[in-house]
This record gives sequence, structure tokens and C-alpha cells, in this order.
Amino acid sequence: MTTLLLWRHGQTASNVESRIQGQLDVPLTDVGRRQAAEAALRLAGRSPEIIVSSDLQRAAHTAAALAEVTGLPVATDVRLRERHYGEWQGHTGAELRERWPAGFARWRQGQDVDEAGVESIDDLTKRVATALREIVDRESGRTIVIVTHGGAARRGIGSLLGWPEPIVRSLGELGNCHFSELRHHPEAGWRLVAHNVG
Repeated sequence: MTTLLLWRHGQTASNVESRIQGQLDVPLTDVGRRQAAEAALRLAGRSPEIIVSSDLQRAAHTAAALAEVTGLPVATDVRLRERHYGEWQGHTGAELRERWPAGFARWRQGQDVDEAGVESIDDLTKRVATALREIVDRESGRTIVIVTHGGAARRGIGSLLGWPEPIVRSLGELGNCHFSELRHHPEAGWRLVAHNVG
């Protein structure tokens, strides 16, 4: 059996200010570093064998907290980054509503945004799912921690489970330093056994 723990990074200033981070390389706050240290102790109890992280520092520094506790190395994979939000990155929802009202309305409805350089949902899903499948194929039968971002985690979960879009959209967001657990049985396939644990 393969166990996959999808762990969202700790708090950043952009999280506190409700700003779209996307692929901006925003650091953890002091709170975020404490969250990572506390969550690392909990995740270490799951006996992880592999840690793979997005290369953005908020994820990499979160992963480093688990590495410190477990002694495991951290591999990075750029495909585990958050959705690229183009010109939207760094803006609040109110700013998006004012500057890109039509795109903002589509985004809130879970539709693609065809302006401002925002990455498509399909491209995000394919990118993250390909990375996860390659990691799982390479490390089959082990317990793997993936340190990533809220939107990327949601899309990865939905793809592995084969969920249709309405179900993926209904999955609640991971809190900072919370994780979801999926297990793969050779006969039964993927199962979501826990979500938003923290």
C-alpha cells in the first residue's frame, strides 16, 4: 500500500492579507514557521519515508521542518507549485473584482479565466497530477509527504481519485499546515482517508 500525505505550507503574510500568491515566492511568517514545526511532529508520527516539495520557499521551508525532525532529505519538484495567476498575483479579491470583474466572476464560479495570464484549470491539474503519479510510481509502497499549496493539492486529489469537476470544487480548502491523506491499494485503487487534518 502507498500512503500519500499532501501537506499545505504554513502561513504567509499574503495568507493573512487575503492576497493571491500563485507562484510569487512569499516567505513564511513567524506563525507559519511555528505551524510547520508543530505539524512536522504530527507528520513524523506517520513514519514518512519520502519528502517531495514545491520549490517555492513557503513550501520548501515547511518541508525543512519535517526534514529536521525525521532526518530525511527533501526533493523539490517545480510541478508542485501553486497555480500561476499571472497579473492577479499579489492582489486581493476586492482588487480583482474592481480591475477584472468578468474574470473574477468566472473564477469565483470555478471557471477558467481567459485573461491576465492566469493558468488554466486543466493545465494546473495535468501538471500536478503528472508529478504525483511519477512520484508514486517511483516510490510505490512507501509513505510519501508532498509539500505543496492549497489549489495544487485540491487538483491533485481530484485527479488521483478520478473525481468530476463539481466534486473537486466541493472539496474544502486545506488550512495552512493541514494535510490530506490518500492511500493506494493495488486492487481497490486510490481512497481519500482524511482531509484537512491539522
